[in-house]
Amino acid sequence: MLLSGFDIVVIVLVVFVILVLFAGIKTVPQGYRYTIERFGRYTRTLEPGLNLITPFIERVGARMNVMEQVLNVPTQEVITKDNASVSADAVSFYQVLNAAQAAYQVSNLENAILNLTMTNIRSVMGSMDLDELLSNRDAINDRLLRVVDEAVQPWGIKVTRVEIKDIQPPRDLVDAMARQMKAEREKRAQVLEAEGSRNAQILRAEGAKQSAILQAEGQREAAFRNAEARERLAEAEAKATKMVSEAIAAGDIHAINYFVAQKYTDALASIGSAPNSKIVMMPMEASSILGSLGGIGAIAREVFGEGNNPPSPPPPPRPRADPARSTPLVGRAPANPFNPNPER
Repeated sequence: MLLSGFDIVVIVLVVFVILVLFAGIKTVPQGYRYTIERFGRYTRTLEPGLNLITPFIERVGARMNVMEQVLNVPTQEVITKDNASVSADAVSFYQVLNAAQAAYQVSNLENAILNLTMTNIRSVMGSMDLDELLSNRDAINDRLLRVVDEAVQPWGIKVTRVEIKDIQPPRDLVDAMARQMKAEREKRAQVLEAEGSRNAQILRAEGAKQSAILQAEGQREAAFRNAEARERLAEAEAKATKMVSEAIAAGDIHAINYFVAQKYTDALASIGSAPNSKIVMMPMEASSILGSLGGIGAIAREVFGEGNNPPSPPPPPRPRADPARSTPLVGRAPANPFNPNPER
């Protein structure tokens, strides 16, 4: 089948239209923005999806990634405020907010952000002492983020985070810091030990003071109780003496005999319980006690007269010890002043 010239022209036109349509249809993937240039001048930005442009007049200028991206900052030497040399590296996160500004305001966007971050790391970390640098990473990150984000705003860029990954002081400086930390901890330990010793001494002194106070109070209470006991004993003794005196005044011979015999018996008991006496041998038969009671009765009769009381019986004779079989006395009983015939 032969084609006429008209048919060929139609086929060519259809093919041209199809090519024009394909050239004018642009598909933008998600996370990207395309800038459109007309005769080399920026006109608009294509959003993700299916877009149409004017073929042969408009073209895609730049394909910008608007997703958040990570930029590694290499290790660099930093001189701190106190002239200490440290090595530091970082990581930066940024996002393109305006594709046209990012495409036409700066050339080589990543290199620009990298150099800007490195210079600000030197300036921020160089304005701090070493101790402050090692202990305030959060403050360093905040200052870096604020400075870098303010610098890239004209480029249509948003720096979302700047993080210092590692700070490495020189080895000799690390050893000196370790010795300083050890000395500081030893100092704290000595201070705590001294404070503990002081507190212990204070507590012991307070305990001794309280013990002395309680002991003094106990001695005072004991003395008070002893004085009270002696007072009551004296009152009882005075009352007993008064009663005996009244009985003697009334002419009661039995009261006199009871009183004197009790005193005599107490004297013998004290001699027998003396600590310096190991063996006590003395005549303690009942006849001597009865003889003493008879002597007491005789004295009473002389004082009160013969007619007041009946005569008491004479004391029974005391048996004498055999001189050949007598035992030498270690201790002697006190002489009975009321016995008319004491043993010599």
